[in-house]
Amino acid sequence: MADSWGSVLTELVPLALVITLSPLSVIPAVLVLHTARPRPTSLAFLAGWVLGLTALTAAFVGLSDLVGGGRDSPPRWASWLRIVVGAALIVFGVWRWLTRHRSAHSPAWLRAISNISPARAGGVGALLAVVNPKVLFICLASGLAIGTAGLGTGAAWAALVVFVLVAASSVAVPVLGYAAAGDRLDGPPARLKDWPGATQCRAGGGW
Repeated sequence: MADSWGSVLTELVPLALVITLSPLSVIPAVLVLHTARPRPTSLAFLAGWVLGLTALTAAFVGLSDLVGGGRDSPPRWASWLRIVVGAALIVFGVWRWLTRHRSAHSPAWLRAISNISPARAGGVGALLAVVNPKVLFICLASGLAIGTAGLGTGAAWAALVVFVLVAASSVAVPVLGYAAAGDRLDGPPARLKDWPGATQCRAGGGW
């Protein structure tokens, strides 16, 4: 069991870091800090983001059970399925790289995030976790990795929690940091254009 636990974490952490370092994770987290009510809006966005990642990954863990994965012993097809998913991720990454310069403008929905209300922020956070193809593929790969690793139920849930914590860290750090220090700040954080990597946030590139 210890070997399986270490093996699945070795597989999950790099996958989670792909989501963590994606501009689609970082930029919206900064934008919600520029709303009229940054603290409740950003906290709601973070809650929705975490819920979306958790639900999506858990759904794919459950899917592996439905197709015969189970959590007590790895199925024979697990290794082949991981290869297929890995190949799909590579193809998707190459396609995104080749089409990264199709548009030089940020999409309207991204600019609109800075005007959302706390009531809508949670839904937007969950929606962004679900509709982004990169996040979808990563959660698929992670869910199948957990569901086919031969872990027990408790260890499988623990692995899912580790994945979500790492994947959501780039949203949690600025949001929780602002929530803790917001009263001592004169205004919202640095403008979006001053945020590292913000100029790379373009529709069709780096997402």
